[in-house]
Amino acid sequence: MLNKYARAFFTRVLTPFAALLIRLGVSPDAVTLVGTGGVVAGALVFYPRGGFFWGTVVITLFVFSDLVDGNMARQLGRSSRWGAFLDSTLDRVADSAIFGGLALWYAGRGDSLALCAIAIFCLASGQVVSYTKARGEAIGLPVDVNGLVERAERLVITLVACGLSGLHTFGVPGVEVLLPIALWVVAVGSAVTLGQRVVTVRRESAEADAVAQGGNG
Repeated sequence: MLNKYARAFFTRVLTPFAALLIRLGVSPDAVTLVGTGGVVAGALVFYPRGGFFWGTVVITLFVFSDLVDGNMARQLGRSSRWGAFLDSTLDRVADSAIFGGLALWYAGRGDSLALCAIAIFCLASGQVVSYTKARGEAIGLPVDVNGLVERAERLVITLVACGLSGLHTFGVPGVEVLLPIALWVVAVGSAVTLGQRVVTVRRESAEADAVAQGGNG
């Protein structure tokens, strides 16, 4: 849901920055790699220690590379299968680092095995949600469904909650409850989205098989 509108807005905002990087001779792949490295560092350095505010600041600064690299490729007129593959693969790495960092916090100083398990579920379900679409498309299906909680929603909900929860260290009371709530929302939303995609692939595959059998008949 957020992908459609947020991407269009931020693409317009980031276009001048992307053009500047092109003039400086920076490649889209380099932006992808640096952006992922920044997200992973922000998540695994800050989150396991409970540094949710500053970790989220670092992650947010680098997460926009996902839009910048694609913008650069379009401006250069050289969008490629390799670039799309690299971008998608490193997205999974970045997402894993974010939820892995949260799982480490709750397994350690956060002292909640239940929330550790929820964070791990968010990590795993996010990967499977992405896989269902990729696998469906690989067998020739459109997987035409807008899931309830896709990658953009997972990131926005989690990062906003992390950032606000981090304000607890600055003396803001009560905000620490936002992160557990967000993890539960992402977990439930991801499960629903997975169900939506599985149902869609089942329907589309049945329709494709019926058309193929009709053609053979």
